Amino acid sequence: MWPIPLWGVILLVQLAVPLGLDSFLPVPAGNPLTPEKVRLGRELFFDRRLSRDGSVACATCHDPKHAFTDRRPIAVGVFERKGKRRVPSIVNRGYGKSFFWDGRAATLEEQVLKPIQSPEEMDLTIDEAASRAGTTPRGLAQALASYVRTILAGGAAYDRYVAGDRQALSGDERRGLEVFRGKANCISCHLGPNLTDERFHNTGVAWRDGRFDDDGRFAVTGREPDRGAFKTPTLREAGARAPYMHDGSMATLEEVVDFYDRGGNRNPNLDSELHPLGLSGEEKRALLAFLGALSGVVREGF
Repeated sequence: MWPIPLWGVILLVQLAVPLGLDSFLPVPAGNPLTPEKVRLGRELFFDRRLSRDGSVACATCHDPKHAFTDRRPIAVGVFERKGKRRVPSIVNRGYGKSFFWDGRAATLEEQVLKPIQSPEEMDLTIDEAASRAGTTPRGLAQALASYVRTILAGGAAYDRYVAGDRQALSGDERRGLEVFRGKANCISCHLGPNLTDERFHNTGVAWRDGRFDDDGRFAVTGREPDRGAFKTPTLREAGARAPYMHDGSMATLEEVVDFYDRGGNRNPNLDSELHPLGLSGEEKRALLAFLGALSGVVREGF
């Protein structure tokens, strides 16, 4: 990875400082960030011609109004075909280390093409999609990845608090932060500026009737300990991103908190960090208040 050119640093500083991000965006040397590519990527992101029947674009599922995800439990693509997983939010994915719930893509340039190719999503070959867009497969990947790198979330009350403004969080939110860091131990997975460890954990969500209904990370690595494990999502803009979990099986953050309070679903591969928490009603309410303080500003493009 190479640093962004000086003009790009200036632009990203304007974004990153108010967003509470503490490091510059990593950009691959082979795809330097330019205004031209970002503009093209944005046009392509909203372009329904990249789907077989012209019914969906990237933005159909990754809707800016919902923190770049949607309100459906699972993805729905062309011809109303249904996937098996929730559409993940792509805010701050420029800081990601792997992509998709199972981490099967190593770079954004790889990730942005897979939904186009998926029969359940957009159902085009990359050559056909590039032809429709009037570019090359490489140009398509680079432009879309460049645009996605500019989708940044931050500037929340929590960011102002950690930057030194002790009045940025209410009393309930501060108590919720204590629960988050302490008794609930959320910080074991949701840590750092982007509130994710970028790793894969088995919480038991996929464990149903004595078996896994989705193998998760195992399908990528073939390692038995990875069966039923999924990527830790960022908690930024969590309040705008219902439903929750990789399968959209929890409609509210209250359900999510209750799930972790009881220690997840017991199964042979359950993450060692999960155990019953014994949170009181007051602690749950405070934790939910804190999660609300993680929503701020979402910006995209230059």
